[in-house]
Amino acid sequence: MAFMANLFGRSPIRPMQQHMKAAVACARQVLPLFEDMVAGKTGELAARRADIDRLEHEADAIKNEIRSHLPKRLFLAVERRDMLEILDFQDSIADVAQDIAELADQRSMHVPEDLAEPLLELVRRVLAACDQAERIIDELDTLLETGFRGREVARVEEMIGELARLESETDVLAERARRRLFRMEESLGVGTVFWYQMINWVADLADYAERVGNRLRLLIAS
Repeated sequence: MAFMANLFGRSPIRPMQQHMKAAVACARQVLPLFEDMVAGKTGELAARRADIDRLEHEADAIKNEIRSHLPKRLFLAVERRDMLEILDFQDSIADVAQDIAELADQRSMHVPEDLAEPLLELVRRVLAACDQAERIIDELDTLLETGFRGREVARVEEMIGELARLESETDVLAERARRRLFRMEESLGVGTVFWYQMINWVADLADYAERVGNRLRLLIAS
């Protein structure tokens, strides 16, 4: 609680940034999780899940403090509602990472050889989108200091544009992975359903990252 008090004592924006870091930390653990699934290290999945659970609980603690203490109106024209909407998208990144780890662990999933390459490529691109969203949120305090004007706004808008490009690439990669999966449907049987869900969840990480950027873009434009 002292840590939280220090955060809010300095700036109401810093906890948002800390929460985003925690959420993206959850997403980053998805790559080693998938690498273990590709390598057939199913005995490692419970530990990977525990790591993601721990990080998600840390993100939840920050989220709850933000919801409890965020002022009704921040600096300039930024309202509490705007921050909470961004917070919800950030939180979804952590939640989806936890869902991925839970399914992988519960089913002791081993990535089929023909699916490994498209899946790992998708995960890496998704994480690039999450990292970009984190960099954007790191600019939030500077945006407030400049009153959402000037060169900083233009720079952040460029960053949001890059995030949109990355998310579009993940859509293409997810489609590729799904098509590869459906070619394997006869051999995988009911497992196809679970891999389809897994691909969708991985793609969702990039989708929520993009929503963080898009909501900030609306905030800049308002």
